[in-house]
Amino acid sequence: MKLNMNRIDRRRFLRGTGLALALPMFGSLAAPVARGAAARANPKRLGCFYFPDGVPMPLAEDPAYQDWAWFPHRNGDDFTFTKCMQPLEPLRDEITVLSGFSHPKSRNSHGHNNADQFLTGAATGGGDMEYANTISLDQEYVKVVGDQTRFASLVMSTDGGTGTARGAHTISFDRNGRAIPAEHRPKQIFDMLFVKSDGDSARRLALSRSALDDMLVDARSLRKTLSSADQQNLDEYLDSVRQAEIKVEKAKRWINAPLPKIDGDHLNLELTTDEPREYLQTMFELIYLAFKTDSTRVATYQIGRENGVGRSDHLARAVGFNLAHSLSHETKNPGGWKNFAIYCQFLNEEYGRFIGKLKQTPEPAGTGTMLDNTLLLFGSASSAFHLSRNYPLILAGGKQMGFKHGQYIDHAGSNPQGGAWDGGQEPWQKKVTHEDTPLSNLFATMLQRLGSPTQSFADSTGTIENI
Repeated sequence: MKLNMNRIDRRRFLRGTGLALALPMFGSLAAPVARGAAARANPKRLGCFYFPDGVPMPLAEDPAYQDWAWFPHRNGDDFTFTKCMQPLEPLRDEITVLSGFSHPKSRNSHGHNNADQFLTGAATGGGDMEYANTISLDQEYVKVVGDQTRFASLVMSTDGGTGTARGAHTISFDRNGRAIPAEHRPKQIFDMLFVKSDGDSARRLALSRSALDDMLVDARSLRKTLSSADQQNLDEYLDSVRQAEIKVEKAKRWINAPLPKIDGDHLNLELTTDEPREYLQTMFELIYLAFKTDSTRVATYQIGRENGVGRSDHLARAVGFNLAHSLSHETKNPGGWKNFAIYCQFLNEEYGRFIGKLKQTPEPAGTGTMLDNTLLLFGSASSAFHLSRNYPLILAGGKQMGFKHGQYIDHAGSNPQGGAWDGGQEPWQKKVTHEDTPLSNLFATMLQRLGSPTQSFADSTGTIENI
């Protein structure tokens, strides 16, 4: 029977899609371990954290260089932290600072466009370039462990949602390169993880299953009437529907499983960025609790979006400044480098607090600490002046996966700007005479140590051996 496209019940498609998009909050993973079952090996976890706008990188002749540069002085295990990085000194044996890494496809992009590609390595570009993205590092690992916990991954940001192309509010992208919406409200995150639903979840799952069935019936009829190009677009849509079907089936396994019992009295769950320090601490705490209860083994948190847009720009008020992004553009003013560094020092302090808590928490299986079994990546996709090279990166944890720390690996060479510059122009206009190492080489290394069968990721050309 020929189907008239103008008479399709589009409300059914929209209704079904809405339900499918809501499904992740029901959870998606394998059946709970039966009571009395043998203790499991410690899980391997991955956390990725992104901050925008680059870091302070004054030139060596600048008076601010000694105290307020982001990258340490000297390299190897003989490095020294600056005041900007001083909050991480107690954790120096648990972290590796990295320089001289970037994504080849994004090295000509403006730093304002960089969050989208931080975990993907895709050519998201700018200007007239068509926007396209690929799967992110965290979601690649979800393929390995996503069916073992209630939530395949926890995706968070300070601004929430997805944002826009090249202005993302999330650093997580699915296998089709679609942005995964991030949650920014502490109470909603806590309730999702630890508060029992209203008892109506089973009915909603049944409705979701029914809606998806209806969508597939309509779609199969519709496909016969479409052009080849439209059929391809529909097939991409149906792939999303099939993924939603899988999530529905997985959610059924968890529907009657008890949620972890967590005392949240110490958390102010009604926080906003009007209380920036406490807000950041709470977001890190929620990730810690999600890992501790094995509610998920994969988490991402975009601390801020690029270009000074959104509520995340208010985080600088924790240390007495109005807006975070403007600090990165005022470095030529008196005290400009120091002011920018003080804000980065604040981020390092709160990130260090989170690392320290994982280090202080023993694993239930008795092998090391949570930090030893958790691999953490913290960084930005631009350096000084929003330059899309020499990303500032900190790798932490994962000692049970073979990672060794207590070092500064300087792939950028002796130039603090990351690369050998010639000419006398502004740093972001100068010609680069050697290239960074592909960041995807680090990602491939991380995935392999986490237990992923992948041999490569994005445009990786190998792995990193000295970590």
